[in-house]
Amino acid sequence: QVQLVESGGGLVQPGGSLRLSCAASGSIFRINYMGWYRQPPGKERELVTTITSGGTTNYADSVKGRFTISRDNAKKTMYLQMNSLKPEDTAVYYCNADVTSWSNSRINYWGKGTLVTVSS
Repeated sequence: QVQLVESGGGLVQPGGSLRLSCAASGSIFRINYMGWYRQPPGKERELVTTITSGGTTNYADSVKGRFTISRDNAKKTMYLQMNSLKPEDTAVYYCNADVTSWSNSRINYWGKGTLVTVSS
């Protein structure tokens, strides 16, 4: 079993910054790729950004140039640096990871989410 725990959410003013973290633990042989998704109030969950084990990144157009994803493979931790935040970035942010376990099974996991509120 694998656990993903997000942290770093909170209330921030428009134009401000936040840094989210996602720590993975459990039966992990390899984390193949990780990503951040978000679900704005009353809307569907959407992709924000992903990063492969080799560091290749992908971003939604709405966050390009403002958000930066990174990961520390040794610490099994992923980060999301969010700058120039806008009210429309308000959402619950979820960590996602595609994991190969020591038993060689490959499973996709989700964290429980952390709330980011951008408001003055």
